[in-house]
Amino acid sequence: MPADNPHRRRSRLALLLILLAVPVLAGCKQTGASADPGSAKPPAAASGTAPADPPQQASLRPKHVFVIVLENKGYSETFGPDSPAPYLSKQLTSQGELLSQYYGIGHNSLDNYIALISGQAPNPQTQADCQVYSDFVGAPVLGPDGQAIGQGCVYPPDVKTLAGQLQEAGLTWGAYLEDMGNSATQPDTCRHPALNSQDNTQSASVGDQYAARHNPFVYFHSIIDSNTCARHDVPLKRLPQDLQSVKTTPNFVFIAPNLCHDGHDSPCVDGEPGGLVSADDFLRQWIPVIRSSPAYQLDGMIVILFDEAEFGNSNTDASACCNEQPGPDSPLPGIVGPGGGRTGALILSQYVVPGSVNDTPYNHYAFLKSVEQLFGLGYLGYAGQSGLKAFGGDVYNRQMTP
Repeated sequence: MPADNPHRRRSRLALLLILLAVPVLAGCKQTGASADPGSAKPPAAASGTAPADPPQQASLRPKHVFVIVLENKGYSETFGPDSPAPYLSKQLTSQGELLSQYYGIGHNSLDNYIALISGQAPNPQTQADCQVYSDFVGAPVLGPDGQAIGQGCVYPPDVKTLAGQLQEAGLTWGAYLEDMGNSATQPDTCRHPALNSQDNTQSASVGDQYAARHNPFVYFHSIIDSNTCARHDVPLKRLPQDLQSVKTTPNFVFIAPNLCHDGHDSPCVDGEPGGLVSADDFLRQWIPVIRSSPAYQLDGMIVILFDEAEFGNSNTDASACCNEQPGPDSPLPGIVGPGGGRTGALILSQYVVPGSVNDTPYNHYAFLKSVEQLFGLGYLGYAGQSGLKAFGGDVYNRQMTP
C-alpha cells in the first residue's frame, strides 16, 4: 500500500472536523430572530391605522394638558341642581374633580383668554373685546410683574406666552378652534383680522361662528409674526388625527368651541339652542374622543373652564379671588369689580379622585402657573405673583405609584 500523502491526510482531517460540527450547529438555538427566516420581518401595519406607540411609563403628574374654554356662565347656573348641562354638572363631575372656587380674572372675554396663556392683566381694549384689532401702544419696556404698560390688542414681541415657553423647552402646543377654517376669504389657520382693522368675527354667521377673541394666541406678535402660528393654531377638525398617537399629541392642547357651542350665544344663528345646552352637547361629543386617546390615557388631564361669569345684566358677578391685583392699565379688571366672577372648573384625569370637590381658590393666573409648573417652566406675568397658589396635592389628590 502506497504511503499516505500529507495533503490527503489534511483533507481527511478537515472533512472529519466538518462532519463532527454539523450536529452541534444543528442543535444550537438562534438568538434575536426566529428559526424561520421569513418571520424576522416586522408585521405589516394595518391599513389606515397609525403606528402603535411604544410602551411608556406614565409620570406622577400630568404631561398632556387639554383645556376646553367655555363662555360666560356662573357657578350656580352651571353646576347647580337645575343646571341645563347635565353631562357636565352631573356625569362628568362624578368622574372628575370639581374646583368649586375657580374665578375669572376680569370682564369681558378677551382679557381672560389672554391671561390664561401670558399672565397679562386687562387693559381697556381687551376689556372691550378688541372690536378693532389694534397694535398695543405703551411703554417700551415691561413693568413690574412682567406687565405690558399701555393699551391695545396685539402685544409686542417681548411679551412672552406659554406657547413660546413650551417651544423653548422642546415641548409642543396646539390650539384647536371650531369653525376657524370655515371662511371663504380668510386663512384656514392662524385666522385673525388685519392689524388695526375692524374685527368681523365679533358676531356669528351661519356656517362660520369662529371668534378671534376666543383665540388668545393671535394677540401676540411673538406668535403671529412667525410660521409657528400657521402650524399650531388650527381648526378643531384636525384634532382627532393629532390624537392618534402620543407622539402627535401636543403637550398642551387648547380647545375653543364656536360661538354657539361655547355657550356664548343663545339662541344661535343656525337655530341651535346655544347656552349651556349646546355647550353640554359639545362636551358630550368631544370629551370621549380625548379620553380615548393614547396621550390622555398615558398621562393626560382635561380642564374644563369658563372665561368669566355673567356680566351686563342683573346677575353680574365681578368678584375675585387669590389676592388679585388690578394691574397697571385698568383700575377694575371686572369693570364694575375686581375680577371676572366665580365660574367653577372641572378636572378629568387619572391623577384626581372621581367625584371629589376642591374648595381651594384658583383663577386663570393660577391655571397658567399650574401648567408652567407641570412642565418645569418659569412664571409669566401675574402667574408669578407672590402668594398665588398653583395646583398641588389638593388637586392631584389620587396617589400615583412609580
